Amino acid sequence: MKNLFRLPRIYPLTDVQLSGLSHAEQVQLLSLGGATLVQLREKRMPELEFYEQARAAMAIAERNGVKLIINDRVDIALAVGAHGVHLGQNDMPPEAARRLLGPEAIIGYSTHTVGQALAALTLPIDYVAIGPIFQTATKTDTSPVLGLEGLRAVRQATGKVPLVAIGGITLANAAEVTQAGADSVAVISALLSYPARITESTRTLLQDLAKT
Repeated sequence: MKNLFRLPRIYPLTDVQLSGLSHAEQVQLLSLGGATLVQLREKRMPELEFYEQARAAMAIAERNGVKLIINDRVDIALAVGAHGVHLGQNDMPPEAARRLLGPEAIIGYSTHTVGQALAALTLPIDYVAIGPIFQTATKTDTSPVLGLEGLRAVRQATGKVPLVAIGGITLANAAEVTQAGADSVAVISALLSYPARITESTRTLLQDLAKT
């Protein structure tokens, strides 16, 4: 693993189906609420359309001082000049992504067990994501729920590795998740379910976590 990457307290992911907004519109609203790093997650959109939306989102991100991460798609990240990628267990290996994107790119990696999180420490990545912490409705092919105890076990096993918790995190339980050891909370439904309140919800969550 590279030198420690400093994660922001919240890590929003975009979702066009849930929000009804383009990726660029979501990045704009999230950044107005104080988000400084956003992941574009897209599983259904045709490739050309996603490329165009990612390019528009990148323009918004640069204007607003936001780091933009692309889920899964190293090619799209490279094409639009994104700040990095987030990879899953079945995606391109982080070593290959690093060779393509270079030493400055942010590369995150999803894990679902203590063993996977420990194995990730040997990879050329900047942070580890662990989850699902709670039940989640935004992803159907999830691994078993870890709970807060599982999160604590991962935190203890991995030391000071930058750790993002994901899965079922809400405004109500986010503080518990950070208290259990997560450096950052990945949030989707908690911010996007009510599109008119995305900016307000983002600001509220940041304020709540600042108290912990």
